[in-house]
Amino acid sequence: MKKLSKGGLVLLMLLLSAISWAQNKSITGKVLDESNAPLAGASVTVKGTTLGANTNDQGGFTLSVPATAKTLVVSSLGYATREVAISGNSISVSLSRSISNLDEVVVVGYGTQKKVNVTGAISSVRARDLENVPNGRIEQTLQGRVSGVTILQNSGQPGSGSTIRVRGITTFNNNEPLWVVDGVVVDAGGIGYLNQSDIESIEVLKDATSASIYGTRAAAGVILVTTKKGKSGKLSVSYNGFYGTSAPAKMLELLNASQYATLMNERSVAGGGAVLYSDVASLGVGTDWQKAIFNNSAPRYLHEVSLSGGSEKSTFYMSAGIQDQT
Repeated sequence: MKKLSKGGLVLLMLLLSAISWAQNKSITGKVLDESNAPLAGASVTVKGTTLGANTNDQGGFTLSVPATAKTLVVSSLGYATREVAISGNSISVSLSRSISNLDEVVVVGYGTQKKVNVTGAISSVRARDLENVPNGRIEQTLQGRVSGVTILQNSGQPGSGSTIRVRGITTFNNNEPLWVVDGVVVDAGGIGYLNQSDIESIEVLKDATSASIYGTRAAAGVILVTTKKGKSGKLSVSYNGFYGTSAPAKMLELLNASQYATLMNERSVAGGGAVLYSDVASLGVGTDWQKAIFNNSAPRYLHEVSLSGGSEKSTFYMSAGIQDQT
């Protein structure tokens, strides 16, 4: 067997390089959007292979493809995918926007998910749902309007807070949901300053998708409150108010003093004891403590006034409110 000389080996390597170069060709091109602006980050691949490149800030790309390649696939997020035939060494591609699937996508945190996956995890209450609802606190406006959320008032005292549970008890420690008003995190007791008529919408995030934004603080759910904003145009003045009275829904039927004394005497005698009250009639009816404690016509009122307006450069929205409940 003959050995190749040094010169022959170099010649063989050059020959193999030439053959390999002949099997591939370099293609340059540019990807544009509908307005002929450069589209950065678009993907350009050879159809049926993994060969590909991304466009630069100027929308340009350079790609080495096999000599037998016939089609390039060009795609970009939010644009319709196109297949372009390879007819030369320079290609220009224009992509059009695709809006057919936008209604099926919901932005969640720093990513997106299909709407069908998060519909049951997000509940919304709009401003029109809050109109003509004379509640004292915002959390009470959600009562009975959001599935999977339990709201119980802490006491019967007017204006008292409520206990809110999203998806039930989730931990041994803090089960209170995270309140976020216009992007600012507030504690559960810090939302009393909001007027009910100033709320544009309330969203309740009930599953793990909220953790993509707020982390472990969202373990017990997140309540997002969005307030109304000013709009450019003429000055707008709005008023919302009501006046009414409160009364117990039901009073318990109790014994009066004479009836109670009679019952105690019967119990004592039945047990072998003596009569406790010798003159039952002298006790009369006594005091009805329910009527003494409860107010059957406790007044309550609410007055809220807001002003909004602005120009194309800036807008404003300001409001004030007063509420009292006996």
